[in-house]
Amino acid sequence: MPLDLTQHPCFNSDVRHTTGRIHLPVAPKCNIQCNYCDRKFDCMNESRPGVTSAVLEPKQALAYLDKVLERVPQLKVVGIAGPGDPFATPDETLETLRLVREKYPEMLLCVASNGLNLEPYAADLARLQVSHVTITVNTIDPTIGAKIYSWVRDHKTIYRGEAGARILLERQLASIKALKAAGVTLKINTILVPGVNEHHVEAVANQMRSLGADLMNCIPLYPVAGTPFAEIGELPPAEVKQIRANVSALIPQMEHCTRCRADAVGLLGADQSAELVNLMRDSANGLHDDRSGRPYVAVASMEGILINQHLGEAERLWIFKHAEGNPKLVEMREAPEPGDGSLRWRELAKVVEDCHSILVSGVGRKPRWVLENSGLRVIEASGFIAQAIESMHRSGDVPVAMKKQFKSCGASGCQGTGMGCG
Repeated sequence: MPLDLTQHPCFNSDVRHTTGRIHLPVAPKCNIQCNYCDRKFDCMNESRPGVTSAVLEPKQALAYLDKVLERVPQLKVVGIAGPGDPFATPDETLETLRLVREKYPEMLLCVASNGLNLEPYAADLARLQVSHVTITVNTIDPTIGAKIYSWVRDHKTIYRGEAGARILLERQLASIKALKAAGVTLKINTILVPGVNEHHVEAVANQMRSLGADLMNCIPLYPVAGTPFAEIGELPPAEVKQIRANVSALIPQMEHCTRCRADAVGLLGADQSAELVNLMRDSANGLHDDRSGRPYVAVASMEGILINQHLGEAERLWIFKHAEGNPKLVEMREAPEPGDGSLRWRELAKVVEDCHSILVSGVGRKPRWVLENSGLRVIEASGFIAQAIESMHRSGDVPVAMKKQFKSCGASGCQGTGMGCG
């Protein structure tokens, strides 16, 4: 079925009052830290990028989309725009896009990225008919980039200052070239930071035009409390208007941006619907399989009282079922021996195939991916097993205070990498 590329409301202002879009928040991690960004999960109080009321797994995202389409039939675009970067966790991003493309072949698909790790996946995006991509390019000068980005993570190495900004720019340019070679419609977002890059926007636009970018969106800085740019403030509207007018001679401008959340749904500028937020949270708390067919919860624990063991270190798992008062221990099961890569985790999935969830103090990316694709919900948490299971029975999820929380680089008390990737 041919896709109607004119129906993307961000790329075509003529349809923004009649055509809706939905952002599926399946990308919680980021590979750069911008000095204007503070990602927030479980938040309804701010309307800006980087904010979502829940984070979904790919299958949960599809289930959520199914429910939303029953209520908002004018949706024609499915996008992934965070709350982190879609290619900081590319497996989840591509799996979500694949699931949507297979079930809804008529949908337009889009992603928004910083471009650092996009280029290796340009062919995958083209294969999935992802028709629209947005890349945020704030500067083509690493000396300016050093003022905008706190750090850039390339695989496991962190770069700061001009070195980080230079790597980011190189990857962005490579991503843009790959996308345009694949025939993707490309929009460039540029955040206007007073005193930092507002004088530099025409240079950015000129290079983006030379690379074939189709549209540019000059976005005034949104000051976010707690970030290095919190006190800078926004450019006056008249200055923003003038910048857009100047740049429009080089590349068409998007002037109807509403600075969407990572979980935005509906028409551009529409308020978050409480009903749809609850649907999303229900999907995030839901299971891939019917609970009646998977009645148990597996726990990685050293003594059977606390969730206090990393999955990779667990030699056995405690299997519980809900019971009034305290969960009932069903049995203990031996975990597969270490080694054999993904095979170990596929074997573990069989060991707990009658469990709907597994509670662990930590888990690697590969085992999480394998287990979740077997239909198991993997929850990183710490605290009393009884409290967690009782909460799951009542609300579908463990208490927020028990969940492993993301900590930004340099956060007080952070004992990890500072990347939210532990």
